[in-house]
Amino acid sequence: MAPPNLRPQVFNSKEPLAHTYSIIAHDPRAGEMAVGVQSHWFAAGTAVPWAEAGVGMVATQSFVNKSFGLRGLALLKEGKSPEQVLENLLADDEGREVRQVAIMDAQGRVAAHTGSQCIRYAGHATGKHFSVQANMMLSAKVWLAMAKAFETSAGKPLAERVLQAMEAAEKEGGDIRGRQSAALVVVKDKASPEPWDDKTIDLRIDDHAHPLEELARLLKIYRAYEHMNNGDLAVRQGQMTQAMDEYGKAQAMYPQNLEMKYWHAITLANNGQVNLALKLLREVYRKDRKWRYLTSRLPEVGLLLLPEKELARVLELE
Repeated sequence: MAPPNLRPQVFNSKEPLAHTYSIIAHDPRAGEMAVGVQSHWFAAGTAVPWAEAGVGMVATQSFVNKSFGLRGLALLKEGKSPEQVLENLLADDEGREVRQVAIMDAQGRVAAHTGSQCIRYAGHATGKHFSVQANMMLSAKVWLAMAKAFETSAGKPLAERVLQAMEAAEKEGGDIRGRQSAALVVVKDKASPEPWDDKTIDLRIDDHAHPLEELARLLKIYRAYEHMNNGDLAVRQGQMTQAMDEYGKAQAMYPQNLEMKYWHAITLANNGQVNLALKLLREVYRKDRKWRYLTSRLPEVGLLLLPEKELARVLELE
């Protein structure tokens, strides 16, 4: 029989344990808000980060009260300040002393709470347009290192700054239990008429030996696809020099991705640069012949439009 004062590892069965470190941040110049988290707990990204464009962000952790996410965003939407939201959430929470939570509105104002019974080392630090928070850390230096890393990375994209802050946490020992999951979410600080585009980045690593390294890899791939999208836009606008530059950047960032090279080649072909297209297509076909079969299907749906002689060169390429 367990001693009467011994607590279970979770506050109750509905509240996941997410001892972790996280950061919420705002970049007013880019018009973005971001939240990043890493924990030795499966799928921390399902519990800790909450975000809504034009409203704000919540990071709820330690003995997690997941309701803080949706309730916090709803209170921000009512016009309450982060401090007021925090006060409201904690007022009726019997587990407030085992909670850790940070709240930011779309203006970049922040409020944070670390309960007195969070497992040490635990604490938070707030600054202009950001808050960092951590509990069950190997060292009390973790959240201060995160704050410093964020403050000294000005000028970089917000997602990369958030990742850099989390990497700084790892350098100070991070979670005393080790690593398992991570997440990174970026939303616009102003809602648009097209809300489906207001969340610009949503990456999750649920179970990995090195979740931050994997998160960095996915973020790099995301940036490569941004260049591909910019290239496609340039093509539609008839700016072929810019399009080729964007496609080149994408392939340099993600050279093992055949699809990027393939659509680059198709774009070249459609714009009269068949010899260059054939060179790239040959490289793709040698690695995977299924792309050759796909090429034969493009003319029928208007995605490969060439004079008959040039079309034959493309379709007959081995």
